Amino acid sequence: MKLSLMTLGDIIEDPITKRLMPTAERYRAIIDKHPKASAKAQTAQLATLGGGNHFIEVCLDEEDRVWAMLHSGSRGSGNAIGKYFIERAREELLKRELGYHVPDKDLAFFMEGEELFDDYVEAVGWAQDYARTNREVMMERTLRALRDNLPKFKLEKHAVNCHHNYVARENHFGADVWVTRKGAVRAGVGELGIIPGSMGAKSFIVSGKGNEDAFCTCSHGAGRAMSRTEAKKRFTLADHRKATEGVECRKDEGVIDETPMAYKDIDAVMAAHSDLIDVLHTLRQVVCVKG
Repeated sequence: MKLSLMTLGDIIEDPITKRLMPTAERYRAIIDKHPKASAKAQTAQLATLGGGNHFIEVCLDEEDRVWAMLHSGSRGSGNAIGKYFIERAREELLKRELGYHVPDKDLAFFMEGEELFDDYVEAVGWAQDYARTNREVMMERTLRALRDNLPKFKLEKHAVNCHHNYVARENHFGADVWVTRKGAVRAGVGELGIIPGSMGAKSFIVSGKGNEDAFCTCSHGAGRAMSRTEAKKRFTLADHRKATEGVECRKDEGVIDETPMAYKDIDAVMAAHSDLIDVLHTLRQVVCVKG
């Protein structure tokens, strides 16, 4: 039996205590300067999955090889940081004499070189590091559970780990720029990425084509077809159970808003990606832990 995993590095030979972990001191320095950017009990939530569309899954690929896949993030810190600095950017916009009109307050920004710009980049960088470490720790624990409950298996030392809501300094069209990817992952030439489906839908391991017109980017997933509220109104438990047949997962009202029909058709989304990525593996879930 072979098992592939999606996280950074060889986590079997690299103990948690030796891996990069954003320190509480680093976070405290950010929050001491910007108290309103704080997320409740943030540093105590390491190794917690979260709700919504976050999940841990066991999947099989086209050759019935086993994959462990998880989706989680900064456990609220990134959201709190984003909301705070967006509001600060709106405040700063009112003070500036730009010489041109910004059509919407949501387009407010910081000037590179300003103190608030540097503070924002530092805070976002911390949240991204925290999210990555959170995934690494949870993947180690997932593998430990598999070792304790499955027949002996061989672990392939191959991993995929990618952010999908983040900021990065990159070079595009001959210029060094800041790229924000929201619900998207980097897809440079040969770069591996993950495009997960919803509960009961297929997921994909992909290789980027480096499409410069798309800033070497592809979608993170299908995206919602309707709001959570609409999904709860439209679908029944019977609908959800039918849609997730063959998948060991929650079949209760608490996850109706995550039922596969609440999302766009992943096959149609992947077809639209043909100039951005190549599909390496198609996965189907057999176990999905959500909520």
